[in-house]
Amino acid sequence: MTPLVTIVALCHNHARFLPAALDSVAAQTYLNLEVWLVDDASTDGSQAVLRDYAARFPHWHLLLLPANVRNCRAFNQALRRSRGEFVIDFATDDLLLPERVARQVAFMQAQGPRCGVAYHDCDLVDEQGRHVRFHFRRDPAGRPVHPRPAAGQVFADVLSRYFISTPTMMFRRSMLEALGGYDEALAYEDFDLWVRAARDWDFGFQDEVLTRKRLHPQSMSRKAYRPGDPYVDSTIRVCEKALALCRTPAERSALAVRLRWELRQAVRFRCGPEARRLYALLLQTCSTRPLDYLLGATARLLK
Repeated sequence: MTPLVTIVALCHNHARFLPAALDSVAAQTYLNLEVWLVDDASTDGSQAVLRDYAARFPHWHLLLLPANVRNCRAFNQALRRSRGEFVIDFATDDLLLPERVARQVAFMQAQGPRCGVAYHDCDLVDEQGRHVRFHFRRDPAGRPVHPRPAAGQVFADVLSRYFISTPTMMFRRSMLEALGGYDEALAYEDFDLWVRAARDWDFGFQDEVLTRKRLHPQSMSRKAYRPGDPYVDSTIRVCEKALALCRTPAERSALAVRLRWELRQAVRFRCGPEARRLYALLLQTCSTRPLDYLLGATARLLK
């Protein structure tokens, strides 16, 4: 029997993208699906679209949240109600290619029970759905030209660099339950999930394009370290967790790479309190370099 797969379709003000996103769920060749339509208190008409799809697909579940609780808590509410052996966190401005679930389930099963996360390449598209580039660089014939992304034990990799396209991930439920789902105290989920999952679970990479991710001018990266950035505190808190999870000098050195990058951004945008917190963490890794002390001195001068 094919395993049940849960798709948690999370929506907050995605009305203009919703029909295409939900059509991509309905078009999956994999049939043993449990779909949760979750609206996080949208104000743009999304709820009407979700109600329409829930009526068209009566076996789908509809969860309309009365107040905005943000992605981590909204996902967890659906996760606790769901039953799938494998789980996809699906943002409803993205698109699943028809074979996405089938190919990913087969991959996860082939990897074995220690594989908690599977991810793959994706097609990055603009707001009109036009191709912009792939997440991993490919030549004109579509052949990958990148070194093979990390797989297996990737704890040090996720500390030091960004390489996973979040919408491509499939989770093993047993892993999510062991981790307690997303940390609802944080403003975003992916970095924290990678760190906690990679400590004890394997990650698997499929060199396939199975997802389309939509690029937005309002993306998180454009807000980083600017006034009102809602994510920087969460980033630092995840780095604090990561430091506590490090077991070797090599892992602490990998974390130092990320902390150094974050510290440069905090100094660049004159975020004094954040820069000082990051520098204190960097010192605790015991992996500092001469330039780090200059960044630390600059951080102490910032307001």
